[in-house]
Amino acid sequence: MGAGKTFQSLTLLLGCFCLSIGDQVPADGLFMEGHSLLVDESSMTGVNDFVEVDKDQNPFLISGTMVADGYAKMMVTSVGINTTWGEMMSSVHSESIEQTPLQARLKKLTLLIGMFGLVVGCLVLAALLVRYFTGTTTYENGNKEFNGSKTKADDVIKAVVGIIATAVTIVVVAVPQGLPLAVTLTLAYSMRRMMADRALVRKLSACEEMGSAAIICMDTPALLLTKMEVTKSVVGAESMEGRSYTSIADNVLELLIQGISLSGGSVHKLFSVAPMDDAIRSWAVMKLNMEMDNTIHGLSILDVEASCPEKKRIGVLVERQQDNRTMIHVHWRGDFERILSSCSHYYDNCRQAIVLDDQQRARFHQTAKDMTVSGLRCIAFAHKQLSEEEYENERAHRKVPDKDLILLGFVALRGTCHPDMKQAVEICQLAGVNVKMITGENISTAKAIALECGILTPAQEVNDDGSIVTGEEFRQYQENVRTEIAENISVMARSSLDKLLLVQSLKQKGHVVAVTGDGINDAPALREADIGLAMGIQGTDVAKESSDVIILDDNFASVVTVLRWGRCVYNNIQKFIQFQLTANVAAMAINFVAAVSTGEIPLTPAQLLWVNLIMDTLGALALATGNPTDELMNKPPIGRSDPLITNIMWRNIVGVASYQIAVILALKFKGKSIFSVDENVVDTLIFTTFVLLQVFNQFNSRELEAKNVFKGIHKDKLFLGITGITIVLPVIMVEFLNKFAHTKRLDWKQWGACIGIVAFSWLIGWVVKLLPVPKKPILNILII
Repeated sequence: MGAGKTFQSLTLLLGCFCLSIGDQVPADGLFMEGHSLLVDESSMTGVNDFVEVDKDQNPFLISGTMVADGYAKMMVTSVGINTTWGEMMSSVHSESIEQTPLQARLKKLTLLIGMFGLVVGCLVLAALLVRYFTGTTTYENGNKEFNGSKTKADDVIKAVVGIIATAVTIVVVAVPQGLPLAVTLTLAYSMRRMMADRALVRKLSACEEMGSAAIICMDTPALLLTKMEVTKSVVGAESMEGRSYTSIADNVLELLIQGISLSGGSVHKLFSVAPMDDAIRSWAVMKLNMEMDNTIHGLSILDVEASCPEKKRIGVLVERQQDNRTMIHVHWRGDFERILSSCSHYYDNCRQAIVLDDQQRARFHQTAKDMTVSGLRCIAFAHKQLSEEEYENERAHRKVPDKDLILLGFVALRGTCHPDMKQAVEICQLAGVNVKMITGENISTAKAIALECGILTPAQEVNDDGSIVTGEEFRQYQENVRTEIAENISVMARSSLDKLLLVQSLKQKGHVVAVTGDGINDAPALREADIGLAMGIQGTDVAKESSDVIILDDNFASVVTVLRWGRCVYNNIQKFIQFQLTANVAAMAINFVAAVSTGEIPLTPAQLLWVNLIMDTLGALALATGNPTDELMNKPPIGRSDPLITNIMWRNIVGVASYQIAVILALKFKGKSIFSVDENVVDTLIFTTFVLLQVFNQFNSRELEAKNVFKGIHKDKLFLGITGITIVLPVIMVEFLNKFAHTKRLDWKQWGACIGIVAFSWLIGWVVKLLPVPKKPILNILII
């Protein structure tokens, strides 16, 4: 729970548990010890205000609430279903399953195609009934099937039921029932693969939405490695470069070491252990000769003001016994500018506290600025010894004093970008995705990090084009101005809740926005964004609960992986739609033409249902489990208003379906004379050819635009395996289950003819892809 702590909710037992800022309270319990604990209970009570929890007035902690400030040790009293949250959830008997946006669009598409199939089915029903009752249809011996009153009632009923069954089967086959299965398969498959790629998907809709993401707002934890190091330091008013700790006055050295120990996490396990703390402690051990175990001997912690992204500092009030006297000290550590603004004195080389005048303050500022320009982060340390009056006032107001501090020194830390960070940013930019850095760092540090990571170009750094702003500047703009300039911003420094304003401004412009975050302050932006991406290592529970996806390794490269899979999900669904609509259009057209012209349909209800099984189940498995390709990242993001069935898909559907219709109708009307066989063999040829045409069309559907449909097919073992099964099944149907399937066995020449016809569809598919298509979407009714 929180940074640096591992917690498994399933194994939580009764006992003690530690809480810090950003944690979710894992169970019901009692406050045992801690400081300044504020809990957000809005999820349980509906009251949007923080509740103070202490040992005397309000010691109760409720499962599912969030720690907004402070830290504490709690005694767990109830877990699981026995908690307040568990009892509330057990009273909920049912929960509505929310559809993802893509599933909603596909539901509408299914309804439209089903309506079209219903029309075709009704037309076939009417045509067959008219032909039957007008005496047009005949038996094999030439006698009319219906001959007025001479026809037995049982024969009429049997014929009418058969006609209705045929019409109903056409309607059933026309409805693309495999689409929901295809969506479920591709989402489940992509979620599993993303988990292997260090991304945990919490909401299914995120898989789809990420394919449409046009902007990614990044925080620094996703850009930098977790390991940091101190590269420069100033103690008192002098740089430590080339100096030993022995040159530091004893009292200043002792206070600085105390400040590092108290605020860095080594005193109490309730403090979070961040990479910054590790780096500062390592520097203190090496440079100041700090002993980890003896630095806090004789100190008692009285109060703590914990650190959070908004405060960017931590204060610790301690009691110390010295010469039979009780002394109260306060130590502060945090962002250089915030700490320096609270200081009124500093130590000189003679261990004296000197008034911090404007001239010396300016020198400190310039030193820190020189550090931050190089991309370093400055952390300052300050302290103050409290009088009895100040201490009593602190106890009354429950606030750690932060005025008139004495500056002890400051250090500069460097955080290195992830090795593959720059390449990942370039991939996003080539994919038409704009990467923005939204950080709490000062503007100089933010510029340096953005340049190193490739988010900012040297030209943008030099030119004042509005691509670099601070949160305060952005906040002061009018809402309409913010909306206009938001797209142009590449770096926003000194931002906290301003990230939410930026996301809102970008969404108002119609962009699909993804946001990364790790702290409590990021939670509103994560919830507001179309896709919220929380950091798995440094992220707080609040951030994770507000997110759609958790990046388990805190690496931006994993965000790019989510982007690739988001586009792949959409692309896989489009492939399956093209495949199924080709078969549906061909089947409906063939049966309609045959029914109107001959009164018979070439594909029987049983055969149509068998084809439907192949299309819905095996076709979905083959096409919905495709992997992302580099070509997907060379295209712009998929717009929310973009048609689900593109002009390219319509071209492919109409072209290949036309070939299938022509071939099957040719077999229907000329099959006897071409192969010199009876009607039953022709029907078998039609069934076999039609099934294999759909199997071979899976290859054409592998690529919506590329002409080489076999590219990378050797890597797609699942596709090859499923295709092999779908080829073997019709062979079994014809050769071994012919009585059940109402088919006749075929000889080698007839099988060769079938294979030749279906193989030629590959060439047809290749030729069709040479045809140009208009840029403006056609059939706007299917832009759903």
